[in-house]
Amino acid sequence: MSRTLQLAEQLISRPSITPQDAGCLDLLAERLVPLGFVCERLDSGPAHARVSNLWAKHPAARADRAGGARKTLVFAGHTDVVPTGPLDQWSSDPFAPTQRDGKLYGRGASDMKTSIAAFVVALEEFLAATPEPAIGLCLLLTSDEEGPSVDGTRAVVEQLAARAETLDYCIVGEPTGLEQTGDMVKNGRRGTLSGRLSVRGIQGHIAYPQLARNPIHQALPALTELAATVWDQGNAFFQPTSWQISNMHGGTGATNVIPGEVVVDFNFRFSTESTAEGLQQRVHALLERHGLTYELRWTLGGEPFLTPPGELLAAVGQAITAETGLSTELSTTGGTSDGRFIARICPQVIELGPPNASIHKIDEHVRLVDIEPLKNIYRRTLENLHARALA
Repeated sequence: MSRTLQLAEQLISRPSITPQDAGCLDLLAERLVPLGFVCERLDSGPAHARVSNLWAKHPAARADRAGGARKTLVFAGHTDVVPTGPLDQWSSDPFAPTQRDGKLYGRGASDMKTSIAAFVVALEEFLAATPEPAIGLCLLLTSDEEGPSVDGTRAVVEQLAARAETLDYCIVGEPTGLEQTGDMVKNGRRGTLSGRLSVRGIQGHIAYPQLARNPIHQALPALTELAATVWDQGNAFFQPTSWQISNMHGGTGATNVIPGEVVVDFNFRFSTESTAEGLQQRVHALLERHGLTYELRWTLGGEPFLTPPGELLAAVGQAITAETGLSTELSTTGGTSDGRFIARICPQVIELGPPNASIHKIDEHVRLVDIEPLKNIYRRTLENLHARALA
C-alpha cells in the first residue's frame, strides 16, 4: 500500500463531520513536525462549535538567487466532511475506508482527504530530495469549509494578514477532475451574492381584492425582469453572471386570504465583469422602478477571484503533462471554495484535486489509480517552482 493511500485511509477513518476535526490535524502535525514544519493551532469560534485550524510553516532555508525573500507556496484544504446521509444506503461504513472494484470508498475520499494525504506525502518526498528548498512551504488546514466557513480559513487569513504574512502561490486540494486527475484545474471562482427580498402588501379576503394589495402579484413583474436581465457577458475565463430564485414564501396557508407579504430568496453567481456593489445598485433601481414596498437584506458569500496564466499555472501544467500526458483544462465553474478567502492575501490561487463525480454523495469514492498521480503532480509542481527560483 502506498504511503498516500495509507494516510488517506487514516484520515477517512476519523468521523470529522463539520465542524469536527476528529483528530485529523493532530495526525497531520505528527507527519509535518519531523519535516521541520512549525505547526500552530489557530482554532476559532464558540466553545460549542469550535473550529480546528492548523497553520504549518517550513522555516526559510535560503534566500532567492538575488538575495531577496523567497516566494512561498501554501497547500490549503479542509479535514471536515459533509454528513453521511442514510447509513443504510451506503455499501460500507462511510468511516471505515474500504477498497473494492479499484476504488477507495469513504466519506471524504474525494472531498478532500485524499488531496490532503497527497499534499503531505508530496512534501515528504520533495524535502527528502531537497532539504533546502528555494521556495517557502506552508499548509493551511481547517475543519470549517463544509459548514458556515466563518471560523476556518477566513479567520486564519485575517490573522495572517494582520501578521503581514506573504503568500505567493496557493494550491487548494478541492476535487476538480472530470474523468481523471489532472484533466481540469480551477483557476478562479465566481462570486456569490445572496438576497432576501420581502415585498409587503395588504392582507385581505380573497373575495374583496379591492380592499387588499397582493404582494405576489406586485412582485411578479419585477421578478420576471430580474430573471430576464443580462447582467454581464462574462469573459474568457468566466460564464456570464446568473441570477436565480431559490425560495419563495407567501400566504397564510388558507385559500381565501390574500397574503400581506411575499419573501423571495435569490442568489447571484457573478463574474469579474460585475461587482457586488454594482449588482446591488441595479437590483434596487429595478425594484424602485416597479414601485414595490419592500425590504432587501444582502449577504456577500465571496468575491470572485481569478489566477491568469503565470508562474503557478505553468508549474502545475508542466507537472500534469509530465505525470499524465494531459494538457489540463482551465475552468472557473462550480461553487465556492476557501480559495475566495486566500485570494485576499495571495495573488495566485488555483484548485487541483481528484475527480469530483462522487462528492457529497452516498458511497463517495476515489479511484485508486488517481491517488498516486495526484501526489506526484503536487511533488512535480514543487520541483518546478524550486527550479524556477534557482534559475
